[in-house]
Amino acid sequence: MDYSELIKNRYSCRKFEDRAVEEEKIEKMLKAADLAPSACDLQPQRILVLTDEEQLKKVDECTRFGFGAPLNFLICYDREKSWHRRRDNVDHGIIDTAIAKTYMMLAATDMGLGTTWVCSFDEQKARELFNVPDNYVIEGFLPTGYPAEGASELHFKRAGEDAISFRNMFD
Repeated sequence: MDYSELIKNRYSCRKFEDRAVEEEKIEKMLKAADLAPSACDLQPQRILVLTDEEQLKKVDECTRFGFGAPLNFLICYDREKSWHRRRDNVDHGIIDTAIAKTYMMLAATDMGLGTTWVCSFDEQKARELFNVPDNYVIEGFLPTGYPAEGASELHFKRAGEDAISFRNMFD
């Protein structure tokens, strides 16, 4: 799939088949995260792969947006490893993590998998249930799996305006 087709076909999948994702596809998604650029190439992202039933039940305790996916990723970054801008100490770990997560979503789409970006969750509950160290910032979850029939129905019903309409907004 070429890039234009890839970004056109990627959508937030909220319905998944009850089918495990193959280990080689999980590894490709993790490799994609590894290849993502990060500030000063510090690669602060830390990704927990959640595949067994007990782990997935824990996801459901943290968020109502697990969507029954057979695979989920808990995406974090290590604030002690991320780059902080000198003049104001802004932490760029969240940006690095967002880029890595985007690469993972595009890799998943290329392999016929669906994903959705989940940022609505109980951070304290996730930290406790998954033993997340204090120096890790939890960015969110990435439910992943094979899209169920009808999963893409809402994809072309866009709520916002096209980005192109903002091209000359600041002229």
